[in-house]
Amino acid sequence: MSSVARFSEDEEEGRRILRFRGDLTLAKLGVLPTRLDRMKEDFAAVDLTEVGRMDTIGAWIIHRLERDRGVEIIGATGDKALLLKQVANADKPVKVRPDPTPSFVRVLDEVGAATAMAARTLYGLLGFFGAFLIALFNVIRSPRRFRFNAVVQRFEVVGVHALGIVGLMSFLVGIVIAQQGAVQLRQFGAEVFTINLVGRSSIKELGVLMTAIMVAGRSGSSFAAQLGSMKLAEEVDAMRTIGVSPMEALVIPRVLATVLLMPLLGFYAAILAIVGGLIFCWLSLEIPPITFIQRTREVVPLNDLWQLLIKAPVFGLIIGMAGCFQGMQVEGNAEEVGLRTTAAVVQAIFLVIVLDAFFAVFFTEVGWI
Repeated sequence: MSSVARFSEDEEEGRRILRFRGDLTLAKLGVLPTRLDRMKEDFAAVDLTEVGRMDTIGAWIIHRLERDRGVEIIGATGDKALLLKQVANADKPVKVRPDPTPSFVRVLDEVGAATAMAARTLYGLLGFFGAFLIALFNVIRSPRRFRFNAVVQRFEVVGVHALGIVGLMSFLVGIVIAQQGAVQLRQFGAEVFTINLVGRSSIKELGVLMTAIMVAGRSGSSFAAQLGSMKLAEEVDAMRTIGVSPMEALVIPRVLATVLLMPLLGFYAAILAIVGGLIFCWLSLEIPPITFIQRTREVVPLNDLWQLLIKAPVFGLIIGMAGCFQGMQVEGNAEEVGLRTTAAVVQAIFLVIVLDAFFAVFFTEVGWI
């Protein structure tokens, strides 16, 4: 039977020993802690041989005697010794404020964490791309599973609704390029070469690149937010439960729409950028529109158009994949939707610019200058 904790004083070989008996548990301690605090006499050891049970509170009382009075603990075996050791290990000073990390170490830590996160994201994106290819192969093998209406609806969202903002942006960019180019070329009396600058830069680079950035910010973020909201509402899990593949129903229509419409939007943006440059040259440099058009036809090779048509679908694939991938990663709470949406836009724009640089080097190497 359990008994109330108590202690007695004894002498052994000239040493004062405090002998505990009973159970050193919270329910059996009684006034024992108060009596120990009031003791003024010094003693050399604490004997726990006759102690029955001991919990964390009892172990803390014994550990405090050892810590504050420097007494020796004897008779603690088995679970009692293990408990006393654990209490002693836990008795560490706690800092309200941790020691400041050196700035250099902190920067290295942040760079390392960002690099590891980028590597994990890229690895996940590659895996998501593989799953997309498998789902696309299944759809091609069974055409009845292709959701034509969903693709057409994405055409409207990605393409038709974007014509206004993409056209206005491209038109203004064409004017800016023409104005800045004319200012520099006027120093050499070569304002006529502004036509070359506007024509080639619009068709070869700026049309498709600015369109990709705009589509990433507009459609890529939309994909991530839509799929993320569906994930939080457990609609994606419900689709899997009823036998519908989320990859076929949600991802393929969005990615296909972006891939197919990016060449059209890129060409549309390039034409409007050229129109903006034409209007500036007509009003500011007094170059007639017919001269501008004829000169553009002479200086812009067909290879520039082919570059646009090759890069645009790849950019569309990257934007669609990044948006859908980040949307499907949402879990936890609504804040995650915003974070993943931002990540989708940043990731898409970054990859588009990296691939654009790769294409520039590649086309130069094959002679499409």
